[in-house]
Amino acid sequence: MDVETRFQLIKGAAREIITEEELRKLLETNTCPLAYDGFEPSGKAHIAFGVYRALLLKDLLKAGIKFNLWLADWFAWINNKMGGDIEKIKKVGDYFIEVWGAAGIDMSSVKVLRASQEMNQDYWKKVIVIAKHTTVERATRCLSIMGRRAGELKETAQYFYPMMQCADIFHLGVDICQLGLDQRRVNILSREIADRLKWKKPILVHHHMIPGLEGQKQPEGYDEIRDVDIEIGSKMSKSKPSSCIYVHDSAAEIKEKIVKNAFCLPNEAKNNVVLEYFREIIFRAFKEIKIERDKKYGGDISFSNYSDLEKSYLAGKIHPLDLKNALAEYLDKLINPIRNHFEKNKKAKELYSFVKTQEITR
Repeated sequence: MDVETRFQLIKGAAREIITEEELRKLLETNTCPLAYDGFEPSGKAHIAFGVYRALLLKDLLKAGIKFNLWLADWFAWINNKMGGDIEKIKKVGDYFIEVWGAAGIDMSSVKVLRASQEMNQDYWKKVIVIAKHTTVERATRCLSIMGRRAGELKETAQYFYPMMQCADIFHLGVDICQLGLDQRRVNILSREIADRLKWKKPILVHHHMIPGLEGQKQPEGYDEIRDVDIEIGSKMSKSKPSSCIYVHDSAAEIKEKIVKNAFCLPNEAKNNVVLEYFREIIFRAFKEIKIERDKKYGGDISFSNYSDLEKSYLAGKIHPLDLKNALAEYLDKLINPIRNHFEKNKKAKELYSFVKTQEITR
């Protein structure tokens, strides 16, 4: 595969690249760059994690990227997930691995690492060195990567979190940080640290944040850039079941949530959650989609790309309810293999039985 094709595959998975020039140069000189993303084991998987992230990862693997999936169990512990119980957190990590496999990720082509098993003396030295080159003010700003604002932070341990996440990048020796846009503050810090200490400077490939069904919220202090702040503050959260679609939801539950809760104004694309799911998820997985309509409204209509779908919707050719029903159908097709795996595989079933009994917290 040529460099341009690989570049476009990676760019297609990105909301932001820092910088495109550096990424092109990397691809020209390295046939198998190393990237990573980190995940706090923290409860039931939703479509942003179990479906969307898997689709992005498949494209990155096609582009020749080697990938480390970092199970950030100690980070979840610091962030008081699963009641701050590290053993429960580790068990949820096992559940995450089952989700990735069921979502169609070739687990033999990625490397799963657990933070608790990788944090050796060299790792903690990097944490201290990074902390010594980071002001308290800057560290405080980076705490938003935990999904929390300054007023919600109560423990000194939480200040370790951004320093540890920055250390992950250098400890793993990655070329690319391929995390969500909500992690940009610490990733940008890592580039500044790399310049100061002459360490390998990572390229940042931030992916889009899938919003909750209710759509955009007002900025909440997660980033200085307003559009980024809104996107981060509106992301899907597993702690809000009515605004979240889980990979275990039945076809009926998926349809009910979308029809009832998805923000979808007629003839409007801005902040239209249903259109956004089609753009970011459905058209990554399907070459063509069909919207079913009553014959008196023109009958069924098919699309092979998102742009044509949006134009038809803006022109009033598709009713919001028809669009919602189609989204529910296609999301169910993507979720079905995951749902079936957890219903039929004994190990997966036991893990899900454990996870669903745990309290979901932010």
